Amino acid sequence: MNLISKTILSITLGSSWLGATAQDAKVEGFVHRQSDPSGYEWPTDTAVLANLDRWQDQKFGVLFHFGLYSVPGIVESWSICSEDVDWISRRSDLPYDEYKKWYWELKDSLCPTQFDPGQWASLMDAAGMKYMVFTTKHHDGFCTFDSKLTDFTITNGPFASDRRSNMAREVFDAFRSKGFMTGCYFSKPDWHCEWFWNPAYATPDRHINYNKERHPDWWDNYRSFTAGQLGELLGGDYGRFDILWLDGGWISGEDIGLDSILNSARSTLHPGLIAVDRTIKGRNENYQTPERGIPATALPYPWESCITLSNDWGWVPDAPYKSPGRVLALLAETAAKGGNLLLGVGPTPEGTIEPEAEWRLREIGRWLDANGEAIYATRPVEHYRSGDTWFTGSKDGSTIYAIHPVADGSSAPATIEWDGNLPSGRMTLLADGRKVKYSVTADGHVTVKLPRGVEALPIALKFTPDR
Repeated sequence: MNLISKTILSITLGSSWLGATAQDAKVEGFVHRQSDPSGYEWPTDTAVLANLDRWQDQKFGVLFHFGLYSVPGIVESWSICSEDVDWISRRSDLPYDEYKKWYWELKDSLCPTQFDPGQWASLMDAAGMKYMVFTTKHHDGFCTFDSKLTDFTITNGPFASDRRSNMAREVFDAFRSKGFMTGCYFSKPDWHCEWFWNPAYATPDRHINYNKERHPDWWDNYRSFTAGQLGELLGGDYGRFDILWLDGGWISGEDIGLDSILNSARSTLHPGLIAVDRTIKGRNENYQTPERGIPATALPYPWESCITLSNDWGWVPDAPYKSPGRVLALLAETAAKGGNLLLGVGPTPEGTIEPEAEWRLREIGRWLDANGEAIYATRPVEHYRSGDTWFTGSKDGSTIYAIHPVADGSSAPATIEWDGNLPSGRMTLLADGRKVKYSVTADGHVTVKLPRGVEALPIALKFTPDR
């Protein structure tokens, strides 16, 4: 079906109550802008294209942020970045250099003794998620895998003697055993590495703190270090990956020799590997990643909105979690516009998922168990929205699904109305298969009468389009 030939991306949501408003965006912090939506470069590798199509069928995934920042429950590793912006906060009782020292020493406190990767995988499976991305290294350089190129790892601290100390491997294995597509998050910047933030100079911002032209050997060392760590992750000890999710768009893939890294990986252990060199438009951004919001329109290429379950990517105490209805509304809108939703969940410093997050995830999964046909393996239809109702279609075009979110605190409506997407024949509630009555006016206005007792979560309807 014809989508939209040219689009303008807006990192705002179609309906303000469904997601992050402008004020939410300020509260929730840094938004890593999507690359220019024009000029997407389709992969030429047939295995990558096939894997992208499979990934688009999954629709719903989880992104785990876990690291040193989990110990105090702060905004990931950004607090050690010396930039004066409102979303980066740090302890006011310590000068910056002392704060960085305090932060680095959190490695001596991180000991997730209650970490159970099987429980994580089972919970996300129950939530209806189909793929996962796990942080092997955030911008602070701390590794949740057993890197031999640095001692700044979870395997070189109080958790070292635990059989689960190579946390990344444990997580990837647990999710693969549940049939998830697996994604490896890796930060291209590394603020702990002396070849990125060299101790000879101050660290004024997120970039390298020296002139590459004056110190080409330092930069060559950094390129080798980064390629070496990616080689460790892609070398086989961590299994086969479907996605390499590269963060830190102020460093391009070209800077770290990504072309050769990907060519080697795809020709050996990771055929069809999807590269996400996020915000860097070109051959290595196989899908785009608008953050904390949903594009204003459908996009005619692969994309994924990464949005947090709370206000932060990592765990923070007393987090204001989104409701199940709100997450499902985000998922419905994303699917209708042709994208995937990657939901950020932050485990506690003990390695657990908070009960407040768990019950929400289980409620989301309960809805998807009954209504997932309207989400999974769907594609956008030409008229993907009418008012507050979103529409998806089966890949063969034979079926259309209407998804009508219900605002938090509201009851299910007695009727749903829309224009376009005219039904033919029987229409049913996906949740229980009940037939519903509808009428269509001569000018194409549809009114659906809902039965009593419909749950106050998004309402999904199934029908055959009138040809």
